[in-house]
Amino acid sequence: MFATAGRLAGKRLFEIRQIFAQSHHQLQARSSAFRFFSTALNYHIDSPDNNPHVPFDFTDANKERAKEILSHYPSNYKQSAVIPLLDLAQQQHGGWIPVSAMDAIAKIIEVAPIRVYEVATFYSMFNRTKVGKYHLLVCGTTPCMIRGSREIEESLLKHLGVKRNEVTKDGMFSVGEMECMGCCVNAPMITVADYSKGSEGYTYNYYEDVTPKRVIEIVEMLRKGEAPPVGTQNPLRKKSGPAGGNTTLLGEPKPPPCRDLDAC
Repeated sequence: MFATAGRLAGKRLFEIRQIFAQSHHQLQARSSAFRFFSTALNYHIDSPDNNPHVPFDFTDANKERAKEILSHYPSNYKQSAVIPLLDLAQQQHGGWIPVSAMDAIAKIIEVAPIRVYEVATFYSMFNRTKVGKYHLLVCGTTPCMIRGSREIEESLLKHLGVKRNEVTKDGMFSVGEMECMGCCVNAPMITVADYSKGSEGYTYNYYEDVTPKRVIEIVEMLRKGEAPPVGTQNPLRKKSGPAGGNTTLLGEPKPPPCRDLDAC
């Protein structure tokens, strides 16, 4: 009896070890996938169109803008200009920042290139791979998600025939996700970064109260070179006011009967 119990216990222990081993291999595979994704976000790998040997320089107009940006900071704190200079380089370079542009900015603000890299990799607003001339960003934070942002993104991706962060074959559109855009009252919303006219004509516009149908209409207007009306897309709403108009506080508030509470 004891021998039989011992064999059963040994068999069960072997099965448990097998389960743990299988779980461990699955966890390792998932960890490798996560590390790969993390590497794609934070590491730079040279490519023919993005390496330190590809020339980059600001245009004459943007050199003047860079000087104006630098004038906002004390001469011994030039590095404080890194974010606006990265933004300027991104506007000039069609919506993304090559490593050679980061190196050029490092020389301007007199820091080691790594100081620019660490800023560019930290902030999601800086794109380090190509985007479309119109980069559509869908807000994915809770208020917009509750109001249908996932359906809006699915509608855009299906209509354009791309995955998230891919560029359409004609180079016109790409779709990404962004965290809170600060207009939760008019959720859901998207923003469109327009790089089609370079840094001189760059615009960054909010489109609020959108629907899956409306975002496709906005895309097609942009494709035709038209300018969709910015702000709320709900005809019943004025700016950030309640849809259909106010239902409370319709008149002047009544003053208190007296200022001295003890005398009231």
